[in-house]
Amino acid sequence: MAKHVPTDKRRFYGRRQARPLSPARQTAIDTLLPKLKIPEEDITQQGTIIPSSLFEKQREEIWLEIGFGNGEHLAELTRQQPHNGFIGAEPFINGMAAFLKDISNDPADNIRVWMEDAIKLVDSIASDSLDGIYVLNPDPWHKTRHHKRRIISTENLDRFARILKSGATLIMTTDVDGLAEWMLTHAVNHPEFEWTACSREDWAVAPQGWIKTRYEEKGAQAGRKQSYLIFKRR
Repeated sequence: MAKHVPTDKRRFYGRRQARPLSPARQTAIDTLLPKLKIPEEDITQQGTIIPSSLFEKQREEIWLEIGFGNGEHLAELTRQQPHNGFIGAEPFINGMAAFLKDISNDPADNIRVWMEDAIKLVDSIASDSLDGIYVLNPDPWHKTRHHKRRIISTENLDRFARILKSGATLIMTTDVDGLAEWMLTHAVNHPEFEWTACSREDWAVAPQGWIKTRYEEKGAQAGRKQSYLIFKRR
């Protein structure tokens, strides 16, 4: 089991807000974020958050999505799986606002969010407590000198392994071939994870029931091929 090593390093880059919010999105931020956000005092980076305690009702499974963009995937998960609990981490205000506006007409009671550095949240979650983690189409950071910024690294895989239950799932996707090779190499070589693929179809074809985001659809229209890398925690 990887050691719990909290960090104070800055783990996201760029502007927190790209453009002004529309009135509807600003309203969603003002009204829903206070209700759904994980309290800052809970972010201890000491593995103290019991995920089930974040929800009023008992949940069959609890999943974390790191960097959910505009949140289409996460919003649909909350609707399709009301019996499960979901935690979404997205540091950028525009993405969080888009997600909250999406669910504003039917705010689910099975979602909690964190609009800051996802790794600080990960370090605050108790060991062996999550059923799965999604890392979907993360920033590829193409330049070699920026590869250290990539969310998938040996250090972060240690973190994910710590908070995942035995047999839990790590799902990573990208439509950037170089990043797919990077993520696959790091995860295959990590002692805590086992790749579930048995054939090319297992990683080149979307799993049954897969929820596509607008980003993924636009990539497909542009001719980019998505890789679906699914690992199990040993």
